[in-house]
Amino acid sequence: MSIRKWLQIGNDQVFSLGAYLVSEVTPMIDFDKSSGDNRVQATDRDTGVPMWQVEVLDGDPAAPKRSRTVTVKFAAQTQPTAPANTSGTPFTPVVFEGLMALPYIERSGDFSRIAWSFRASGMTAPAKTSTAANTAKASA
Repeated sequence: MSIRKWLQIGNDQVFSLGAYLVSEVTPMIDFDKSSGDNRVQATDRDTGVPMWQVEVLDGDPAAPKRSRTVTVKFAAQTQPTAPANTSGTPFTPVVFEGLMALPYIERSGDFSRIAWSFRASGMTAPAKTSTAANTAKASA
């Protein structure tokens, strides 16, 4: 079977009603290598590149409670930069570039569910659509 471990997926497929940053981009901690006050940043298993993470709110009000906030991870030599927040809200709208998903089984006591791990190559502010384009879509 030639299905890759990580599945390439579009930002709109995961966050159809938008994604909003609810944290700063922070280093991922390698808990196996860390101890006490010595926190070690995690690295990508395949490339050795440092790993970063950011918490994201799914803009879909129908999203299940467990899925409303997810973590998106990045493998990058330098800390990824979030786009400027021009939304007028505390949450920064964002579009993830090169988004990939990895399904896994999350076990909690006697219950299990399919959960998703997300990685991206970058992030940008959503493109602004023009009023004319929105009008054309509404009348179509």
